[in-house]
Amino acid sequence: MTNLPKESVDDDLAEISLLDLLQVVADNLRLLLGGSLLAGLLALGVTFLIPPTFTAMTTFMPPQQQASGAASLLQSLGSLGSLGGLAGAASGLKNPVDQYVAFLKSRSVQDALIDRFELMKRYEEKYRNQTAKQLDRNVRVKAGKDGLISVEFDDGDPQFAAALANGHVEELGKLLSRLAVTEAQQRRLFFEKQLSEAREKLGKAELALRSTGVSVSVLKSSPLAAVEGVARLKAAIAAQEIKIASMRGYLAESSFEFRQAQSEMAAMRMQMTKLEASESVPHTMEAGGDYITKYREFKYFETLFELFAKQYEIARVDESREGAVIQVVDIAVPPELKSKPQKALIAVLTTVASGLFLIMFVFVREALRSSSANPQTAEKLRHLRGAFRRALKI
Repeated sequence: MTNLPKESVDDDLAEISLLDLLQVVADNLRLLLGGSLLAGLLALGVTFLIPPTFTAMTTFMPPQQQASGAASLLQSLGSLGSLGGLAGAASGLKNPVDQYVAFLKSRSVQDALIDRFELMKRYEEKYRNQTAKQLDRNVRVKAGKDGLISVEFDDGDPQFAAALANGHVEELGKLLSRLAVTEAQQRRLFFEKQLSEAREKLGKAELALRSTGVSVSVLKSSPLAAVEGVARLKAAIAAQEIKIASMRGYLAESSFEFRQAQSEMAAMRMQMTKLEASESVPHTMEAGGDYITKYREFKYFETLFELFAKQYEIARVDESREGAVIQVVDIAVPPELKSKPQKALIAVLTTVASGLFLIMFVFVREALRSSSANPQTAEKLRHLRGAFRRALKI
């Protein structure tokens, strides 16, 4: 007996297996082609029974994020720049567009749309939350890299689809207007309270300053430059304390921004200590020393009063303004062509899927037929069918 090389035997076996597979395909070619085409035609026929869906889309540019009047004012005050940084940190967002996307998906906008377009009746739902889920399934809100937001809405009526897509933008404008007024009112109330307290403390400091009197020796000490610097530094420290207290609400103490704010606070306190230690007022001049202390307190409360007064006026202006303006780029119009169902795509995918299923079917059937001719394999198949029957209790 001639010994053939192993590679030659493997090649012969692979060729025989490939020929066997091709033979199986050829024997069942009518089933494979006919079944796939029939399934595709049936799927195409079913698509004619599916109600058409129209998609309307509107695109708009959300309000641009700009520094508020209060933040701009604080940034302009050099010695109180830390408080300006606080305002910027409180109002800034990593991606402001995401905030408007969340507003469009909010319950406030959904409830307004449900009531305005009577969606519970249209969707034949008993409960509002079920209607909101149906609405959420039919709408898609996308934020592009260009900063524009698009709203797509699906419905069987093209006119209704366009109206509801535009309705999302309109209800968003109403929500932003209400939120802007509420935020401005809160700022006005806050600064109104702070202004009242600063006015009262400033009046007391002024009375205390007048009660000290002014002597020639005190005037020679020229407290204006030194004391004003200390007062402004003291106000800056107070502002930094407010900033750190606010940062605890949205930053971890181990974060870089929080540690940097603490370092700035330590540096300002160290500078404050040096300034207080360097005050060159003779200890024997008790009247002069008392005057400098009172004058410093007066300048401190005067600075805070000026700051809060300007912020209060800006808050009043913000309160009187209307909400943020939304600029619509493309208004949703009734679509002329339906978006669903895509008949050709459904028919092609069904044909391909049916062909793959039928190929697997004929291969499995041929394998079972070949195995039945082998007694050992046939016995294993009987045991396997028995195990399935016992498991399913047939």
